[in-house]
Amino acid sequence: MAFLRFCRAFLLRPLAQEPVRALLTALAVAMGVAVVLAIEMAGRAAAGSFHASLESLVGNEDLEITALGGVPEDVYARLATLPYPLHLTARMEDFAVVRPRGEVVSLIGLDLIGVAFEAGTIRPSQQTGSPDRPRELPDWNSSVWAGPGLEVHSGDFLRLQINDSEASYRVAGVLPGDSDAAQLQRTVVMDIGLAQRVLRREGRIDRILVRLPPRSDAARYEALLSAQLPGVRVSRSGARTDENRKMLAAFRWNLRLLSYIALIVGSFLIYNTISVSVVRRRREIGVLRAVGASRTQVLAAFLGEAAFFGLIGAIAGIPLARAMAAAAVRLLGATVESLYVSSAPSPVAITSTIAALGFGIGLGVALLSALAPALEAARVAPVEAMDRGAREFQARVHKGRDAALAAVLGIAALGASLLPPVGTTPVFGYVAALLLITAATLLMPAAVAGSMAAAGALLKRAGKQGPEALLASRSLAASLRRTAALAAALATAVAMMASVGIMVSSFRRTVVDWMYQELPADLYLSPAVPPAADRHPTLDPDVPQIVARVPGVAAVGSFRSFSTSYQGLPATLGASDLSVVARASRLEFLTGDRAQILAQLAGNDAVVVSEPFANKHHLRPGDSISLPLAGHSVPFRVLGVFYDYGSEAGLILLDYATLSRYLPETPPTNLGILLAPGADPESTRQKIVGALAGRRVSIFSNRAIRGQAIRIFDRTFAITYALEAVAILVAIVGIAGALLAVVIDRRRELGLLRFLGASQPQVRRLIVCEAGLLGLLANLAGLALGVLLSLILIFVINKQSFGWTVRFHWPVALLAGGLGGVYLATLLAALYPARVAARLIPIEVVHEE
Repeated sequence: MAFLRFCRAFLLRPLAQEPVRALLTALAVAMGVAVVLAIEMAGRAAAGSFHASLESLVGNEDLEITALGGVPEDVYARLATLPYPLHLTARMEDFAVVRPRGEVVSLIGLDLIGVAFEAGTIRPSQQTGSPDRPRELPDWNSSVWAGPGLEVHSGDFLRLQINDSEASYRVAGVLPGDSDAAQLQRTVVMDIGLAQRVLRREGRIDRILVRLPPRSDAARYEALLSAQLPGVRVSRSGARTDENRKMLAAFRWNLRLLSYIALIVGSFLIYNTISVSVVRRRREIGVLRAVGASRTQVLAAFLGEAAFFGLIGAIAGIPLARAMAAAAVRLLGATVESLYVSSAPSPVAITSTIAALGFGIGLGVALLSALAPALEAARVAPVEAMDRGAREFQARVHKGRDAALAAVLGIAALGASLLPPVGTTPVFGYVAALLLITAATLLMPAAVAGSMAAAGALLKRAGKQGPEALLASRSLAASLRRTAALAAALATAVAMMASVGIMVSSFRRTVVDWMYQELPADLYLSPAVPPAADRHPTLDPDVPQIVARVPGVAAVGSFRSFSTSYQGLPATLGASDLSVVARASRLEFLTGDRAQILAQLAGNDAVVVSEPFANKHHLRPGDSISLPLAGHSVPFRVLGVFYDYGSEAGLILLDYATLSRYLPETPPTNLGILLAPGADPESTRQKIVGALAGRRVSIFSNRAIRGQAIRIFDRTFAITYALEAVAILVAIVGIAGALLAVVIDRRRELGLLRFLGASQPQVRRLIVCEAGLLGLLANLAGLALGVLLSLILIFVINKQSFGWTVRFHWPVALLAGGLGGVYLATLLAALYPARVAARLIPIEVVHEE
């Protein structure tokens, strides 16, 4: 009880007397907590895919059988004749667009005739018959079952665009709405025969799902079926979902680490707040120790103050995170869909786990940040209580030692950056970034002392700018311990802004240059379906011939793509018409002669692979890979590795003629159209539209498709810019609170200045000059640190996570605008503390001593 009274008098009462400072510190912590939780909640919500949520349609299956281009139907017949007690389910899956709404829905094909309404898996929501008159079976060639989210009823007609064709289908029933799968709300199910026809995959099945007898050994059956069925892939059910999760893991980890920067900035500010409290109350601590207060009580008191900020920050940060996540999930969902897998974001919810994480982060970061100054307070001996400058003296004495330690950490960061990834995670890249930030923090006291001495000398030599700037430089150097923490907090936020800005701009410039090389056709044609990484809608097989006959068209190149997996990771298999590629494309290889590689690729069982694919699977020219193509396991020789920035999963590219040998009559997914010399692109485009009247296709010019790709790129990285903005905002809020704490701590000094004749405007200018010098130093230090971090982001973390080679680019305008904005915000943050300093009453301040 006595200890609680001690805490209330010693800690809570001063906080109540300085509510603005306490509020700003708690707000900085709340924003740091909110950013971390928002990214976590938004990542969880955005990462749910159609494939993961639709497993509920077929029950608890154990194994799945797949092949590139589909599993031949005879494999299903062979499975049925094997002497194993297996339950088999054939399945087709793709996407459709509901017209005229334009909503993308999952399209599932099941053997409804054979297993109609088995075990209640699919049932109409309204009975169309009665016990006296049996219900009529639907017309399997024109009927579908719709998810409840589509808001249709039995007997309605649903107009669907599938690939480039559009037709109306009668709704035979509505899927049950009590499933936990959110995406089941927007799903269309049809008979597998109809699905094969509308998807143009006659004779093939996308997946065969296998349910084993109870208590069976799944690994044993997996090996048995693999031996019995060469040329197809036998894997555990849900393997594709696991593969997508693996792909998303690196993306989500990078976002988490970006969000932690805001938390690191907040921790600097808590450290500074508690440090100021220790310095200001050093005399009181000495008195309390002299009258019997133990070291443990003093330590607990200051940790209690930090816990107060952490608790308040967590309480405020959790609901703030909910609001931020609602906005972030849209950006993350678009990114996941563009780069990884079609996604149906789940509702953003604050679960007990999220709440516990919020309180754990808030309290944990606050206590860790306050531990060093709290230990300092506990070690204060009564005889040292009057020595207010002891800690500042120690900071000046130890700045050389800290700088040497910073150099050691910098060398360690260089060594860590050269180490390989752990699996596909650039663990040592993250370690190198953390070591650099720590090194910059340790170097900050020496940087402050050196820069303020140089600034003071320059200002003294100038002599015409008034005394405020000179006094500001000397004051910052005198309070080295406190100033270094402030500069480190702002510099860390600036470094994040600079490093991510350099990385994104470098990536953007690289992608733009690559698109000019890899998009040589004049026009591009594809089905009019919203784009996503795993959607590969096809064109009618006769479309290339129709387009080739249009006046003004010189050549038509077909491209076909499939979603696949290789060694447990998603990938894309693409087949291109090499006669057109060799004629127009400027495909750039890491090594080897382009013309020679393309010549060897034509018509042979050979492939070229993208750089991300090669890096993920450690492939080099001359290696061999095996692909299950429609029931055949085909070995392909890798001829070369090409630069590619279109897919993080990686691309395997072969000749279209080679693909046609294994998958005859395979319709294309895209067409590249070369125009005859002198042909007008727009008029030729209109002729193509007329020739394809009635088909749902999109035709883009070379320039338009590049613009669309850049828009997708900018949307993908919008979340990183948002995280930068929040980290900078946290730092600015913290700077305002810290400057206010500095003013309160220096009341006696400022009061003496007023006694010596300083006017209120001069005191205001003094505080603003201190903020200006501090902001200038933080900007320069942050820019230097940001450049080093950008090198790690570009050449270590990005390379090891995604496999892309990015060319370094200086975004001069972006950096100038960002640094200028941060500097202006720092000056604005100083206005309120400057106003408080100017309004101090000198006689009252001096009498407090």
